[in-house]
Amino acid sequence: MASISSAGIGSGLDVKSIITQLMAIEQQPKDQLVTAATKIQTQISEVGKVTSALSTLRDLSSKLSSNTFWNQTTASSSGTAVSVTSSSSALTANYSVEVQQLASSQSLMAGQTFTSSTAAVGTGTLNIEMGTWGTGQTTFAAASVPSSAAITVDSTDTVESLRDKINAAGIGVSASILTDSTGARLVVRSTSSGAANAFRVTTSGATGGVATMGYDPSASVTGATQTKVAADAKATIDGVSVTASSNTFANVMDGVSLTANAVTTAATTVTVSHDTASIKTTLQSFATAYSALNSLISTDTKYDATTKKAGPLQGDSTIVEVQTRMRTLLGATSTASSAFARMSDAGFELQRDGSLTLNSTKVDNALANISQIKALFVDNTSTSTSGEGFGKQFYDTTYGMLTVGGSINARSTALSDKLLRNQKSQDAMDARLAQTQKMLEAQYGALDTRMASLTGLSSYVTQQVTQWNKTGA
Repeated sequence: MASISSAGIGSGLDVKSIITQLMAIEQQPKDQLVTAATKIQTQISEVGKVTSALSTLRDLSSKLSSNTFWNQTTASSSGTAVSVTSSSSALTANYSVEVQQLASSQSLMAGQTFTSSTAAVGTGTLNIEMGTWGTGQTTFAAASVPSSAAITVDSTDTVESLRDKINAAGIGVSASILTDSTGARLVVRSTSSGAANAFRVTTSGATGGVATMGYDPSASVTGATQTKVAADAKATIDGVSVTASSNTFANVMDGVSLTANAVTTAATTVTVSHDTASIKTTLQSFATAYSALNSLISTDTKYDATTKKAGPLQGDSTIVEVQTRMRTLLGATSTASSAFARMSDAGFELQRDGSLTLNSTKVDNALANISQIKALFVDNTSTSTSGEGFGKQFYDTTYGMLTVGGSINARSTALSDKLLRNQKSQDAMDARLAQTQKMLEAQYGALDTRMASLTGLSSYVTQQVTQWNKTGA
C-alpha cells in the first residue's frame, strides 16, 4: 500500500516521530556493533604498538647476538700528524708511526708568461703522456694502461682555450691559469697524487708559447718548469716501511687505515681498542627498549580500580604472555660465559615497576672483560638454550612472536578478521534497517490514510445528526 506524501496530516498522528522512535529501537544492535568495532580498532592499534616495540627489541637483540658488533673498535692518535680509523676486523694494539714524506702530484708551469688569459699561445701539438719517472727523472716508464693525448693548438687558441682542451682530454691531468701582476701562466698538474701518476709533455711543430711547454728531462726537454714532483707518501709502522700513492694508507693492518697529515719529527702512537662506548650505548638502548615494551603492555592490560576502567588489552592472554616471557628471559641463567651467568651480572637491573635500568659502574666493570660479556650475549654454537647468549635468546623469542604464525602476528590477524566480520554484520544490519524503515513507512502511511478516512466519515455523521435535530425541532 502506498504511503501518503505528508504522513499525519490527515489523521493528526505524529507518524514521523513514531517511526523515528521505532527505528531508534531497531538501531540499537547496530550501535552495539559500532561500539564493538571502535574497541577492536583500538585493540588493533595497541597490538600494533606492541609489535613495533617488540620489533625494536628484536633488532637490538640481533645486534647484541652478532660477533661483529662486539668486535667493533675505535682508534686514536697521540698527535695530529697521523689520523686513524678502524673497523670490526681490527685487532686491539698500539702502533708506532713515523711519516717521512707526504704524497704529492706533479705540477708544471709553462715557460712563457702571457700578457693575459686571452692572449694567443702559438701553434703546434702538445703530447701529454702519463707514467712514472725513474731516479733523477733520467728515465720515464709509460703507464701500463696507456693514457695519453695529442692536443692540437691552432693560431686562434688562447691560454684559456688551451686550458679547456687539456681539461677535455681527460687523461689524468688538469690545467689552470695562474694570473698575477706579471701576467698569465698556464699550470698543468696530475689529478691524482703518487709517483705512478707523473706525466711528461713533448711538442711537435711548436711555435710561440707552445714551444715553452715541453717537459721531459730524460730527453733534455725543459721548456716548462716543474714546480712539484709526483711522489708517494712514505711512513714506517713499528719500523716497517710502507708507501701509498695518496696520504691514506688503507688497511695497512687488518681493519686499520692511517692518514698522514704532516711529516713527523717524532713517532706518533696509534691506539686501537674495543669501542666500549658504542657497546655501552647499545646496551642502554636495549634496556630502554625493554622498559618501553614493559610500560606499554602494563598500561594496556591494567585495570584502574579508581576509575573502574580497563586498558584496551586487559585480559588479553597473548599480550600478557609477551611480558611474562620477557621477564622470564631477563631472570634466566646461561652457561655461555664463564664470568657472567645472568644479565644482572653485566649491569642490567630490573626495577619494581618492571622497567630495566643499566648500572653504569657495573657494566663498565663487565666491559673490562670484553670477551666474557660478549659470550654472555652472542650466538654461540651450543645446542642447549642455557648455553646460548642472551642476545640470541631474546632475538629467537621476539622473532618467533613476530613472524608469520607467531603469537603476536596471529593476534593481530585475529583482530583484523574480527573487525572484518563486524563490518560485514554492520553492512547486513544497514540493509535490514533500510527494509524495516520502508515497511514502517508503508504501514503507518496506510494507517494514516485509514484514520483520515474515518475522521472524514465521523465529521459527516456529526453534521447529519445536527441537521436532523434542527429539522425535528
